[in-house]
Amino acid sequence: MRYAVLLSGGVDSSTALAELAPRGSVTAFYLKVWLEDELAHLGTCPWEEDLSYARAVCDRLAVELRVIPLQVQYFERVVEYTLSELRAGRTPSPDVLCNSRIKFGSFLDALERSGDLAGETRIGTGHYARIVPAGDHVLLSRSPDPVKDQTYFLSHLTQEQLRRIEFPIGTLTKEEVRRRAADLGLPTCDRPDSQGICFLGRVRYTDFIRHYLGECSGPIVELGSGRRLGEHRGYWFYTIGQRQGLGLAGGPWYVVAKDVERNVVLVSAANDAGARARDRFRIRELHWTWRPPGTSAGEPVSVHVKLRHGPALIPAVIEAEGPDTLLVRMDAADRGVAPGQFAVLYQGEICLGGGKIQEE
Repeated sequence: MRYAVLLSGGVDSSTALAELAPRGSVTAFYLKVWLEDELAHLGTCPWEEDLSYARAVCDRLAVELRVIPLQVQYFERVVEYTLSELRAGRTPSPDVLCNSRIKFGSFLDALERSGDLAGETRIGTGHYARIVPAGDHVLLSRSPDPVKDQTYFLSHLTQEQLRRIEFPIGTLTKEEVRRRAADLGLPTCDRPDSQGICFLGRVRYTDFIRHYLGECSGPIVELGSGRRLGEHRGYWFYTIGQRQGLGLAGGPWYVVAKDVERNVVLVSAANDAGARARDRFRIRELHWTWRPPGTSAGEPVSVHVKLRHGPALIPAVIEAEGPDTLLVRMDAADRGVAPGQFAVLYQGEICLGGGKIQEE
């Protein structure tokens, strides 16, 4: 078996590489997507440090490492989408698109052009998720580590992509991965996990937004009373449900809405914000990892929903309201339901896919 393994320089992908190395012909690939040229003045983009760790791991395992530059594709397919959503006042989830469009999109295109995707070549990564064969198709299943589970970020993958993938650490917890890496003597065994959005490195997300969208001051207004409480630097810096970083006295205050046309950020005190929490919303731009979960019959279907990466799964029912619209009704309200976010649906351990949350 031939394997093309995505290696980031972290402990997860390093351990995945080590697990696959004895199984066949293995080549490691480092994807260079950092926007270091454009954002160098904002902070350190540690791709050189990551690459040095990736090389050390490959030396330890006697595996060839190749570097594939995908900055242009990343900017066109992920960054421009992110900026467009922010301008529209929505809350994008760029790491979802990173997986479907870059790691299992542009990367596979590059392998195909080079002839490295011929035959039964499998793609290995260090994601916390599982691929479950099910007859003529495969299912995307959650990791046993609920905190590290990454199926939310993988929810836009297609059957064609999923059938090529192996997640060799998908059945392990983070603690088990660390122990395995230490037992193998991998240089990354104690390396801290990366945080934040993958193309930014150590650049702060707010600095990234400011670089491309600038600042445009406007009022922060209490919803209902119309009382002006403070000033913001641009509605694109804020998301629904946000509490931190508002700089307002007498709180806590929560962002509950944005008026894009007037550049106004609307907030409410904790009690009022809780009352405005949503237990239902619509999703469109639907994507399924295999097939829709029986909603075409018009009957409500029981699922669990994730509104963001993390362990929280909320019981819900979904109903079809057209060929590309679902109504989601959750058992518990959430004050952070933000247009533009992806709502990802599950039945048991299986990630079904999902869609983009719409305006009320």
